[in-house]
Amino acid sequence: MRTLDAAETAAALPYGALVEALLQMFERERRGEAHAATRTSVPLAGGGVLLLMPAADARFAALKTVTVHAGNAAIGLPVVQGEVTLMDAATGTRLLAMDGNVLTARRTAALSLAGAARAGRHVGGRMLLIGAGVQARSHAEAFAEVAGVRHLWIHARTQAHAEQLAQHMRTLGVDATAIADPAQVCEEADVIVATTNSSSPVVPPKVRPDATVIAVGAYRPDMAEVPPELVRRCTVFVDTLEGARSEAGDLIQAGIDWSTVQAFANAEPTRQDRPVLIKTVGHALWDLAAAQLAYTHQQQR
Repeated sequence: MRTLDAAETAAALPYGALVEALLQMFERERRGEAHAATRTSVPLAGGGVLLLMPAADARFAALKTVTVHAGNAAIGLPVVQGEVTLMDAATGTRLLAMDGNVLTARRTAALSLAGAARAGRHVGGRMLLIGAGVQARSHAEAFAEVAGVRHLWIHARTQAHAEQLAQHMRTLGVDATAIADPAQVCEEADVIVATTNSSSPVVPPKVRPDATVIAVGAYRPDMAEVPPELVRRCTVFVDTLEGARSEAGDLIQAGIDWSTVQAFANAEPTRQDRPVLIKTVGHALWDLAAAQLAYTHQQQR
């Protein structure tokens, strides 16, 4: 079994191909040809947690293993550490191991693009990005590379971090600017992406009637990046209904009518005269799709 480091994992997961791999996985999920077990959480010493996320289809199986130790930041260690292992579904032979943090960051950004495609939304043009961490960087790069975003506003809690990301994106040919107040540009942005771990909304409530809002940061019922009044104005799409019902605080706190929410696998394009909200919380099938792509990339080298 070959093991890919962070740089090799990134190289094996080009964003355009990753979006296509996810779209194909949505179809396999819809046809019942791929499945995943519920995420297992095991408490660890020092307040840490071990998360196990398995998935399989007819050809492959994958297991993502993640540990989260909030106290690691104080001792100079990563808070989140993980790896993904791909196996042959018929024999259990281990085929490839990948850097879990890199795979998760890249597939989450690609998932946002794939979800927008399933919602029938074009997400190029002018983009407001809220956040400046790992997920923000992967979304900025993916939207520039795949959707052709060339004008980018970045807002973060720490202005210096927003400016650092803006500088990086300018090296990629994007007109990127760090801003202090997202409300100043929110009604100009074609797409708004929130990638924070905020417990209270960070997306301003006033957006364009045809805006696409993408929220990936809040992963617990007590967290929300999108204000309830905006959630209720939007047509809502999620990566999985099961995951969103239990984890998507943005939707839970808004008291969303779940009968109106569409999952990516069965989504139908929506009308263009109201905002769209794309909310993702993650799923093992998306890791499986990414791992399969990385393996195919390695086989073709």
